Amino acid sequence: MSARGDGGLHLQKHYGQGSFAELLMVPTENAFPMGAIDPAEAGRWNALSVCLVPYGRLLAADLRAGETVLVSGATGNVGSAGVAVALAMGAGCVVAPGRNQDMLTELEDRFGSRLRVVPLSGDENENENEDHDRMKQAAPGPIDVVLDLLPPSAWTTPVRAAAMTVREYGRVVLMGGVGMLGGEDLALPYPWIMRNSITVRGQWMYRPQANTRLIELARFRLLDLHHFDVTEFALDIANKAIEHATDSNGPEARYRIAPSCFLRPHHGGHGLGLLAQSARRHRDPAILARITREHWGVETL
Repeated sequence: MSARGDGGLHLQKHYGQGSFAELLMVPTENAFPMGAIDPAEAGRWNALSVCLVPYGRLLAADLRAGETVLVSGATGNVGSAGVAVALAMGAGCVVAPGRNQDMLTELEDRFGSRLRVVPLSGDENENENEDHDRMKQAAPGPIDVVLDLLPPSAWTTPVRAAAMTVREYGRVVLMGGVGMLGGEDLALPYPWIMRNSITVRGQWMYRPQANTRLIELARFRLLDLHHFDVTEFALDIANKAIEHATDSNGPEARYRIAPSCFLRPHHGGHGLGLLAQSARRHRDPAILARITREHWGVETL
């Protein structure tokens, strides 16, 4: 996706196939075994790639069971995944501020009583104190961790209002995009940080160990993958998947693009999904050879 320096650029020369390829080569240390899964659930397991982003931040925050977490940016794609992951890690309560009331209602319906939603004012320079107070009042007690996931288009005011809700000795983890497109930088009061012993930490993505730990959270169903609504598309109609994703508004929506033979029958492009199932059922070598030759461009799998 990106290379932060010469090392990353060097790797990209050797591992240039993106994840939309049917076959791709990756460094061994970037491949993590998932164990046996139901093929029909493969699309839901793809949601882990999004969940890993907030999971790395929550590990950096040393989130502990029973603590209260505020997820700034909870109505977005990564933010809503952060809500799910925080609850899976044992957060007693998650506070979810946002300006989109429809999305807040949807999150409330999905996650129930352990989630407290907070409608924000939406003003760039006004009502920062009001938003700050509203977020603190929504929590059942002191807020232990604040996780910022707001995008580059966001103003600094909601980031600061959220960050300053954290309790004495609390932790604030920054991994949004504020300031990346220019404009005002985030300012936090030095005396407030110092006198309240606040930890402010930046965290880019996640450490490799997070992959294995998140897989276990999902395997033991602490992280419920059924929170994610997955729509599947065959590889040869990938443009339709993009159109569908553009029209969707749900933060829980996920889209899976895969070779037709890997999809469930009703999603198989040009009937190849049904053909593959028939071939496997009857062990027909001629049909299997046709699928591998025409769809993957190889003679055998």
